[in-house]
Amino acid sequence: MSSLTLEVNGQATRLQVDSHRLLVEVLREQLGLTGTHVGCDTSQCGACTVLLDGAPVRSCTLLAVQAEGRKVTTIEGLGGIGAERHPIQQAFIDCHGLQCGFCTPGMIMSTAALLQHTPNPSQEQIEHALEGNLCRCTGYVNIVAAVKQAAATLAQGTKP
Repeated sequence: MSSLTLEVNGQATRLQVDSHRLLVEVLREQLGLTGTHVGCDTSQCGACTVLLDGAPVRSCTLLAVQAEGRKVTTIEGLGGIGAERHPIQQAFIDCHGLQCGFCTPGMIMSTAALLQHTPNPSQEQIEHALEGNLCRCTGYVNIVAAVKQAAATLAQGTKP
């Protein structure tokens, strides 16, 4: 067992973890943050995407101990604890950018990382940012529309 100290969704967290435990397992099983999904276990589908110090990472192939001293943001922490929906979450709802919802947390977290660094992304930049996130239901058209709506809403500085 190793002691792990990190910040999860703005909260300082200290826990004991086996050194072989993946970040997604610690988030889901030890911290109860089940919004981060396990899809492929091989870093191919993107369902497990979280932000690590603001950068999107696949938590299914990252050891929890590799997050020592870092900031992790999950879908639950995107809008802040007890906050209204984040504009990205609202845009996915408004644009019908989800169907079964399994890929949605990863898509939203990848979108958050994109919009953090590129507030007004082009179609190509959006497609590139999402290319590691697989969806079997939507065909991506509505997901891209959701990213565009979220970018516009965030640029206005207003929440929907």
